[in-house]
Amino acid sequence: MAHTDQILTVARMREAEDLLIAQGSSVDALMQVAGRGAAQWVWRMAGRHKVTVLCGPGNNGGDGYVIAEAIRERGGHAVVVAAGEPGTDACRNARALFGGHVLGPDAEVQGEVLVDCLFGSGLKRPLSAYHGALLTRLAQAHRRCIAIDVPSGVQADSGMLLGDGLPECDLTIALGAWKFAHFLMPASAHMGMVRLVPIGVSAVDGAARVIGRPVIRAPAADSHKYRRGLLAVVGGAMPGAAILAAIAAQGAGAGYVKLFADSKRNAPADLVVDTGPLAEVLVDDRSSAVLIGPGLGRDAAARGRLAAALADPVLAVVDADALVLLSPRHLAERTVPAIATPHEGELVALERAFDLGGSGTRPERALALAKASGMVVVAKGPDTVVAAPDGRLACAPRASSWLSTAGTGDVLAGVIASRAATGLGAFEAACEGVWLHGEAARQCPPAFTAGQLAQAVPGALAGCL
Repeated sequence: MAHTDQILTVARMREAEDLLIAQGSSVDALMQVAGRGAAQWVWRMAGRHKVTVLCGPGNNGGDGYVIAEAIRERGGHAVVVAAGEPGTDACRNARALFGGHVLGPDAEVQGEVLVDCLFGSGLKRPLSAYHGALLTRLAQAHRRCIAIDVPSGVQADSGMLLGDGLPECDLTIALGAWKFAHFLMPASAHMGMVRLVPIGVSAVDGAARVIGRPVIRAPAADSHKYRRGLLAVVGGAMPGAAILAAIAAQGAGAGYVKLFADSKRNAPADLVVDTGPLAEVLVDDRSSAVLIGPGLGRDAAARGRLAAALADPVLAVVDADALVLLSPRHLAERTVPAIATPHEGELVALERAFDLGGSGTRPERALALAKASGMVVVAKGPDTVVAAPDGRLACAPRASSWLSTAGTGDVLAGVIASRAATGLGAFEAACEGVWLHGEAARQCPPAFTAGQLAQAVPGALAGCL
């Protein structure tokens, strides 16, 4: 794992900083690295326009003094509004090194950019009325707002907002490592762009990671359709969803996508459709993966199709209606991996099916379901999380909000299943599929349809070659 991809809890971030100090650094030195790195991003947004840095009493406030001094040294205009006197040695030292003006909390200031260094990632309680009013007043007096590490009033591990009416930021600069709040709702919606300033933190065993652009190789010169992977897509009562998933799968790398449906109606000419009895034709020694769920329905016929699909000894992707029908008995005798792709409602249904309480953060819930079910879980939504039974965990970067339209989940299932059919492991296929899905959305025009999204998948894949 690249060190800049890891996501750390507040506790593990402190352990990582303690290790750096034990290896010869110091709190003051780390503060200088973090603050000056953040100042470069602040400068990009503000330039020589007036910057106001709101500094709290802790080390996040110390970062703010370093940022203000770095901007002042570059010839910029930076003033500090101190919410209180420094409460740590490092913050006091950073303030002593600042050569500009330090104003009291009642000062009336206006400017281009407010830098929020009031409280950092360690905050666990809501802002006081005093601090909340101070932050809001200053945010309203500036055109843009930048948060350092996490916005004040955000719980870094859960992504929860510790209060109402928090200002929305244009940019959030993570220090040292990503925190879960940078990727989880509702906090991530308040952060604007997110950028990371490394401070030398080593790789942490078992850390979650950010899903990044995959490296995908073109097929070998002697490849043929079966070598690239045969994916079976099982249709059902609503054939359009399965066709949509199959079209998306065709553009995501599998060499052969075969749809098992009752009719060939509305299927594109280049999609193979098999209308034979599912139990007789699904099992194929050449198959690599099976997708079931999009448009499946929830009647007796759907239950039979689900049982037949999960009896196929290949990697299975389970989506949509199949997730509602799924129970532990379906997985009891499987010896090959499965990937589940639930949205929030389906995640709750699966938690009930596997006797889970459904408590904790979104990553914790996804991990609990993965471990209880043995499946890789793609908890999809505006803050998608991928969890594996062995404890691996990954968070997706924030994707286009235009994905909130019917059918985009079918496209995601098809892309993941296609990546699985190429021979990837379940966790890797899930992560690659999530990234390709988000990139395809980025390449689409606003207000795109699921069909347009499916057609954009090959372009997203092309950017990974």
